[in-house]
Amino acid sequence: MAHDLRVDSGLWAVPAWCEDDAMAELRTSGETLRQAIERAGYYPGLVSDALETALAGEAVRSFVVHHEPHFDREELRRHVSVLVLTPTRLVVGHSDDYPADEASPQPYASVSTEAVPLRRVTSVVISRTVTDPVAYRAGEQPSDVVLSVGWGTVGRIDLEPASCADPECEADHGYTGAVSSDDFSLRVSAVAEGGQVVAQVLRFARDLSGATASDGPGSVR
Repeated sequence: MAHDLRVDSGLWAVPAWCEDDAMAELRTSGETLRQAIERAGYYPGLVSDALETALAGEAVRSFVVHHEPHFDREELRRHVSVLVLTPTRLVVGHSDDYPADEASPQPYASVSTEAVPLRRVTSVVISRTVTDPVAYRAGEQPSDVVLSVGWGTVGRIDLEPASCADPECEADHGYTGAVSSDDFSLRVSAVAEGGQVVAQVLRFARDLSGATASDGPGSVR
């Protein structure tokens, strides 16, 4: 069966529709997703297999693949995060590698995925940083973007001492704070990852915001 792929860029595609099995779905409508995983260079076969299971044959509407290498003491460690938007769900994948230890005589890697129904997504927070804001013009790309998504699994409580309007009051007013969802957070920088990655994260954030709106496609409130 032929598949019509309307490609926006080399990193993102919107499939028209697919009725084939799960493997065909990942290989066709998710073709550019596979390319991005391979481009990250972090156990692409392992990551693709994990996402194929989580996607369960659904079409890929938008995605982000983020490779974040870092040093743990003197050893290079790598982490890959994958966000995939389908018509009904947000699929989140995390991949990590580990050195040999007492449990495993050889280095090993683990991949975990979580499939979140879009109706459960409670917040999509997009933070932008721009340099020289006076000279900023509409449509220009920010230098940094932080995408935070919450769906109620992990919460963060920020507390601070409470106070009253009397500046001389020494009474104990307890604490005040706020509870916010903090299930997933991703920061990308034009300097570190490149402007194309920043644009991709912004595009995914817009797609996810639209999909989780009260009148968005696939949304159930």
